[in-house]
Amino acid sequence: MLYREFTLENPDELNTSLFARFVELSGTDRIRQTHHFEGRFENTYIEAADIPAMASLLAVVSKQAGLLLGVAEQTLKAGFWFNAMATGQRTMLHHHDENDELLSAVYYIRVPENSGNLVLHGDERKIVIQPQEGKLVMFAPRVLHEVTVNHSPELRLSVAFNVGPVEDQ
Repeated sequence: MLYREFTLENPDELNTSLFARFVELSGTDRIRQTHHFEGRFENTYIEAADIPAMASLLAVVSKQAGLLLGVAEQTLKAGFWFNAMATGQRTMLHHHDENDELLSAVYYIRVPENSGNLVLHGDERKIVIQPQEGKLVMFAPRVLHEVTVNHSPELRLSVAFNVGPVEDQ
């Protein structure tokens, strides 16, 4: 499996809540940022407890990951981080195959027109995925991927996930 796409039904309330809370917490000591490239931090970490709406999205990600991997969703854990891209910003080519990841994903919260596409680099081809609010894209962690430049005048916001096995207690 290179990738799979899913679209949540009626994502507006969820997306509004996630976006509002992200904006509210931005610039506070409740966030942690990493991966500083080309003048921006690509990853913004916020604890799930600080964003109550994240629980329902994590449940969807775990359920879909379990179905794709053929395992019980209770045997999986998902970590997440936000990716906020202002005008002129992009996400560099990278992969997530570093630890115990079994699956990676991205969910689109706010996608202004012309704000960048997800590009997956397969073995012999590139796959361009047009983001849309409420879309969840799951892919193998080893897949190289990037996000093209945000040419819109607005902030583009997504949340990325790595799904792996629950550690033995």
